[in-house]
Amino acid sequence: MSQEQRIIEGSLELFLQAGIKSVTMDDIAKHLGMSKKTIYQFFKDKNELVLALVTKRLKDDEDEMTEILAKSGNVIEEMINMMKCSEEIFSRANPIVIHDMQKYHPDAWKVFQEFKSGVIVRTLEELLIKGIKQGYIRPEIDVKVIARMRVMQVEAGFNAAIYPLSEFNPWKVQRELMEHFNYGICTMKGYKLLNEYKNIHEEVN
Repeated sequence: MSQEQRIIEGSLELFLQAGIKSVTMDDIAKHLGMSKKTIYQFFKDKNELVLALVTKRLKDDEDEMTEILAKSGNVIEEMINMMKCSEEIFSRANPIVIHDMQKYHPDAWKVFQEFKSGVIVRTLEELLIKGIKQGYIRPEIDVKVIARMRVMQVEAGFNAAIYPLSEFNPWKVQRELMEHFNYGICTMKGYKLLNEYKNIHEEVN
């Protein structure tokens, strides 16, 4: 692993634990056992580091989504696999990171928003169109509307004003929303297959 990669990975560990705002460059240097001077050789400031980190993570997420879609046999299996992938991501995510990025790091937030409105919406639209062709997704739905609705649904699940962290587990909220979405878009054929995969997943776990 390169020095630059070490800095990105080490920073991510700290951000996920405490949020972005409360972590200083001194904290990152201490965590990695290196000098701040070394960090500044690769990133001129914290904002540039956060931008590089977000860009890399989103590229990794895009590659992971592509791999999941390529390996799955049908759209229902893709939905289940995407659910498991999301569980891994959300289980280690700290909602404070999203809040801090939006409030204090506008460049990184812009990249995140563009990824959300571009890659994620496009992937969802393709998934829904494929599901309609396979007979698992209701043909009457407007895929452009539903894909964007799903993205907004995920955002709402992280909104502490709607789901206070003192009352709700963020991943449990996301899982409930995702399950509601999956069953809402399915035909009876898709509903039955979704139940089969869901039961298999629950038995394995």
